[in-house]
Amino acid sequence: MYGFGTMIEQLKKNPKTIVFTEGTDPRILEAASRLLASSFLHPILVGNEEDVLKAAEEAGYNIRGAQIIDSNHYDRFDEMVERFCEIRKNKGMTPEEARKVLAQPNYFGTMLVEMGVADSLLGGATYSTADTVRPALQIIKTKPGHSIVSSCFILVRPGATGENEVLAMGDCAININPTEDELVEIAGETAECAKIFGVDPKIAFLSYSTLGSGKGPDVEKMRNAANKAKAKYPSLPIEGELQFDAAVSPRVARTKCPGSTVAGHANTFIFPDINSGNLGYKIAQRMGNFEAYGPILLGLNAPINDLSRGCNAIEVYSMAIITAALV
Repeated sequence: MYGFGTMIEQLKKNPKTIVFTEGTDPRILEAASRLLASSFLHPILVGNEEDVLKAAEEAGYNIRGAQIIDSNHYDRFDEMVERFCEIRKNKGMTPEEARKVLAQPNYFGTMLVEMGVADSLLGGATYSTADTVRPALQIIKTKPGHSIVSSCFILVRPGATGENEVLAMGDCAININPTEDELVEIAGETAECAKIFGVDPKIAFLSYSTLGSGKGPDVEKMRNAANKAKAKYPSLPIEGELQFDAAVSPRVARTKCPGSTVAGHANTFIFPDINSGNLGYKIAQRMGNFEAYGPILLGLNAPINDLSRGCNAIEVYSMAIITAALV
């Protein structure tokens, strides 16, 4: 697996900065303290300096050397307002409105990335995924040629041979009911993310049907999306539509889809919708004893990621490394 050790070595060669939008949260402070003890990823904490330092002292974390930026006392705030108005001019954004919006840490932190003050951003420990994605879409926008932001989870557990078993699952957090073309984009982005973690992607478009065994519009959507993905990414092994057992069990695959090079060996899973995706990764995490990293946001012009509100400090630290490694 392309593990955290490799990512850290990569960052040591080219250190990065990461914005934490919730600078007083104890989990953020613990992760920032760990990062400050190294030299490969420098944290920027958004918040009132006195409040951040007080929270760190009360929680017992040493954040000496961290950069703390308060939107109320930021020397480039006027420049930020002007830039934000330019970005949002189609919406008729006025400087007065911009100041109110940019007082929010999620928008302020995202603008720090847009202005090049920071390389990446991690937020969402205390607010929803939508509150991380919305400013990213409005300010950072999607990569050229991309129409959506999507997400994937990387799931890791120790394997029987001593090597980690690593799977990728998308989209489990952002797009509620993606279209065929959106599923194709999700597949391509999820495969690229999987490669960062050392996965040689074998992509299964999941369904309640295997290669025509079932009928219905949801089956057709996954079958058509798989065929479009094969045409768009001819170098990627792709199969679909597949039931989950046919995707992962060689024995079942020999019966249901003999001759497929993906069926029975899939490690990158594309779900039909957010319901199945969110349930799927959480079942694997809780009942399959996988560690789940994500949601890793895909398709943006800069690395911005979202935390689960139930995250712990170790997950914050891990996601910070993953986010910075995507720069």
